[in-house]
Amino acid sequence: MDPYEENAKKVLSPLDMNSEDNIEGTVGEESRKSGDIEINSFSLTKDEQEDAREENSLVEISEAFVEHLADLRKQLIKGIVVFVIFFIIVFSTVNKWFPYVTRGHKLVILGPLEVIKFYMSISTTLALGLSLPFLVHFVWTFIKPGLKENEKGFLGLYSPVMLILFVIGVAFGYFVLNPLSYGFLVGIGESNFDVMISASQYMSYLIMTTVPIGLLFELPIVALFLSTIGVLTAGTMKSIRKWSYVIMAVLSALITPPDFMSQLIVLFPMILLYEISILLVKRIERKQAAKTGESANVHV
Repeated sequence: MDPYEENAKKVLSPLDMNSEDNIEGTVGEESRKSGDIEINSFSLTKDEQEDAREENSLVEISEAFVEHLADLRKQLIKGIVVFVIFFIIVFSTVNKWFPYVTRGHKLVILGPLEVIKFYMSISTTLALGLSLPFLVHFVWTFIKPGLKENEKGFLGLYSPVMLILFVIGVAFGYFVLNPLSYGFLVGIGESNFDVMISASQYMSYLIMTTVPIGLLFELPIVALFLSTIGVLTAGTMKSIRKWSYVIMAVLSALITPPDFMSQLIVLFPMILLYEISILLVKRIERKQAAKTGESANVHV
């Protein structure tokens, strides 16, 4: 045998040279592929690595934002569906509950479209009120993942109380404020004029004397929430008491009919709720101080 046969074969056969080159090329490619991570990790500078991390974080934030919007869309659709169902029920039974809304007052219609406008307005208001518990639940489901533990505990505990206070405020406006102020204003007009009240004007007046009062009755819950997150204290509420009374007087003048009697009817409950809020905030502060003292004793 020729001892130089192998070397001679490598030189004499072009096919063998091509196959050898292919083998070396594939080995080189595999080595480059396996070393991509190492090359990338060592070739990037610190600034480039920081830019890559920021880009990855932005991608994660955008994905989380898209998921958040999808969840919001889902809750909005559920809320709209519930509202539409209640609206259909209320609108289809308008003749049954209509006397409770008008209270037997003689109303006039000033145009053919005013009937539809009146029915749509009152049906929308009642449907919104009936669907309010469901809407609150949907909103709570949406915002719950983004809240802190103390905020979750507060809203989870006081959400039913918020709804109850709103219903009490609306009932106060319907059974107290609306009849008294309506009778007072109509009585003044009847002394010198023939009073004719249109259905749309009565509806606007009824909403104005009920829904805003329900929102104002949420004052204690707002004060408790601000106290829980450390924004408001009982001492602060006492120090700004006079200015708070002035603000409440202005609010009562804005949300009530332009008569002094209606403003007083709304102002007195607001003042009472403010004082109740101070007492509730004091109680929260005492509980927080007691918990702080107990934790300090445990650490000692």
